[in-house]
Parts: sequence; C-alpha cells; structure tokens
Amino acid sequence: MGESHTFLAKTIHWLFIVLYAYGIFKQIEDIEQLEDTGLLIFEVIFASVFLLIVIMRYVYMRRFETFQGATVPVPKMHKYFAKTVHRLMYLCLILLPITGLMIAGLYSQGYTNEDQFMLNSALEIHGLSADLSYLLIVIHIGAAFWSRIKGEGVWSSMVPLEGKRNFKQSICC
Repeated sequence: MGESHTFLAKTIHWLFIVLYAYGIFKQIEDIEQLEDTGLLIFEVIFASVFLLIVIMRYVYMRRFETFQGATVPVPKMHKYFAKTVHRLMYLCLILLPITGLMIAGLYSQGYTNEDQFMLNSALEIHGLSADLSYLLIVIHIGAAFWSRIKGEGVWSSMVPLEGKRNFKQSICC
C-alpha cells in the first residue's frame, strides 16, 4: 500500500489527456467536411494512432491496482465502482476511434445520404461514446478530488503536486 505509479504510467496518463483534449477541440463539425481528402486522411491517421495508444495504455495500466498509492484501506465497493468507471472509459475511448474509422470508411464509399442506416448507426454510437466519455471523465475527476480531500494517497500517486502532503494540509498549513 502507498506505492506510487511509475513515471511511465504518470506520463501515459497525462499525455493521453492532452491527446484526448486535442481530439475534442479539432473534431469536425459536419460530416461533409470529409469531402476534403487531406482532412479525411488526417482523421483516419489520428483515429488509428489514438486507438493504438488507448490499447497500449490499457495493456500497460491494467497491471496496476485501481487505488495504487492508497495509504488507507479502500472499501471493496469503491474498488468495484472505480474499476467499472475505468473499464467504461476504456470502452468509450476504444469505440470513439473505431466508429470514427467506420464513419470515414462509409463516407468515402459514398454513404453520405442521411437515410443510410450504417452511417447513421456509426454516427450515433460515436456521439454516444463521446457523451458517455465526458460523463465518465467528470466522475473520474470528481473521485480523484474526493480521494485527495480524504487524504488517501491516490492523488499523490498519480499527480505528485506538493509531494506527500494531503489536500487538507495544503489548504490550512
């Protein structure tokens, strides 16, 4: 108990946040933008790299305990809830590039008509995955802050700000 994440785990975590944020801010507004071949190729490359990184991150990070760095015992229900949130986040983060690639492929094959079931299905799953990922990330951040406030040590394991001091100490002392 109390063992911090590795430098590589922390780096993967924080660089992935930057990659995810970039994906949100550079997203296309309208599927018709895919008529631009250069943009279509860029989106396919970005989605492919994103998918590869998500899978590599999952494979690497699953070796760690959910509450790595905890300095106090964590209830089983909290562990179960945290694992569920993490797994759902990975599912969303894998579905986003897969459905993005499906959309690009279908669009490039001429499935541009709004009544096309396959394209609409891919668009709906893509949008649902994005919305669910936002919700899960908010839950994840909220739980991280809650853990920080409680002084469980998990925060310092992944976000080594202020060393080993807990949040209560950093507020009052």
